[in-house]
Amino acid sequence: MKLNELPKSIYHTLRLANASVEGLLGANKKQVPVIVSFTSIPSRLEKVHIVVRCLFDQAVLPTKIVLWLHESLAHKIPSKLANLEGDLFEIRYTPLHVSHKKLIHTLDEFPESIIVTCDDDFIYHRNWLQSLYEEHLEFPNTVVANHVRTILFNKEGQLLPYKKWIYSSVHEGSNALLAIGGKGVLYPVHALDDRFDQESLFMELAPKADDLWFKAMEYLKGTPIKLTSRPVPEPFPIAGTQSISLKNENIDYDRNTLQWQALQEYFKIDLDRF
Repeated sequence: MKLNELPKSIYHTLRLANASVEGLLGANKKQVPVIVSFTSIPSRLEKVHIVVRCLFDQAVLPTKIVLWLHESLAHKIPSKLANLEGDLFEIRYTPLHVSHKKLIHTLDEFPESIIVTCDDDFIYHRNWLQSLYEEHLEFPNTVVANHVRTILFNKEGQLLPYKKWIYSSVHEGSNALLAIGGKGVLYPVHALDDRFDQESLFMELAPKADDLWFKAMEYLKGTPIKLTSRPVPEPFPIAGTQSISLKNENIDYDRNTLQWQALQEYFKIDLDRF
């Protein structure tokens, strides 16, 4: 977390934690036909209720919010999280440890639903869900993301390191765009190849890179990706949730590059080259 983000993070964390559920949900909010799905890890379990409350506080509500946790946590749920369960929010359990569970199980359980994924360590702007859904209405067969990279190659056609994949929409329309999950991604119905939930494959090829696995599945299905044209203010990290980060591990050791190389070779993926 950046130092200048801390005051706003603390303010919104306290605001959400102390608000009543009824006050967050409101009386007359519109509901959109979207399921919000995410996952969490043991070290964040005490604070993940803030994310749920943030989703309750959205300008429009989804039809359902699903939190996927490893089955070993079934009897370790803090009361402040368990008390939020109801018609809108539910916790489901899985034997999977990897982050892919935030999407693949929800796709299996709700195959005809639009799904939006988020992270368990951010407070999202109140218009976050509405913005993604409105973009979906304009581009109904496209994966819509608040954050993208472009997968890049050198002049000899060799894959460049992940750190050199640019954060930009200058290659809008290219099949080399990669949706980054942390700030929110909307998946239209049937956006992924039917192999999206083949555990043996993603554990072999991309066990620590769910974004890359989903990108491969989008490519195989022929589903385009775009950066939203309706950006909202950046989400705030929740204080105390950043000590363990899969993102840092993948980037620091360049594991994203290795995992994409494995996916590219296995599925014979041919992306636009710049």
